[in-house]
Amino acid sequence: MSADKAPMHPLLARYLTQLSTNPLRTKALTSSTFCFLQEVIGSNAAGLPPPQIPKDAAPLTKALSRARIDSKAIKMALYGFFVSAPVGHFLVGTLQKAFAGKTGLKARLGQLLASNLLISPINAVVFLASMAVINGAKSIDEVIRTVKGGFFSVLRVSWVVSPLSMTIAQQFIPVELWVPFFNTMQFMVGTFMNIKMKKMRLAAARKEVEEREREKARAARVERD
Repeated sequence: MSADKAPMHPLLARYLTQLSTNPLRTKALTSSTFCFLQEVIGSNAAGLPPPQIPKDAAPLTKALSRARIDSKAIKMALYGFFVSAPVGHFLVGTLQKAFAGKTGLKARLGQLLASNLLISPINAVVFLASMAVINGAKSIDEVIRTVKGGFFSVLRVSWVVSPLSMTIAQQFIPVELWVPFFNTMQFMVGTFMNIKMKKMRLAAARKEVEEREREKARAARVERD
């Protein structure tokens, strides 16, 4: 190691060792943790009300409710472990194998194009289909409608974030640090999008309640008149 190169943090070194010896398991645990945190942080940051629980509930149940740790967060953790991580492991691994040993501008552009035109659409479909199931879709038609409705919105975000992340990685990040770098980027973007979507849904729900209240008020005035 050169004298001017900062030593690697021991925890990062251990993580990279696990990533090398047990790649899929390590990615699955990482993805599961990040998906869980995205849901919990998103619910808290968006100001969602805590789940309703009985007044005589156990202290642990009350604490989990105040922290917005609910079944949705658990489902997101399971999605990260059993779906997101394996799919990402296969797709990114395939991309890395296809461009292994290739350098230069053409190789970098090819990697970006393959990521945007092949990997990003697949990830978008898998993500939206999984979110449809997690949010209560009961039929294949409901899942398909969710995928069709959100596909291009998710893809647009990916087409902005993916090239930026890939360019930064190609220029400044050692290859052995690509996985934690991309995980961190995905976590940050995913958390931001989660907060934004929850705030939009909360605002829509409040607007619906206000509309119902106004409608009741108008009906009451009509009856009085």
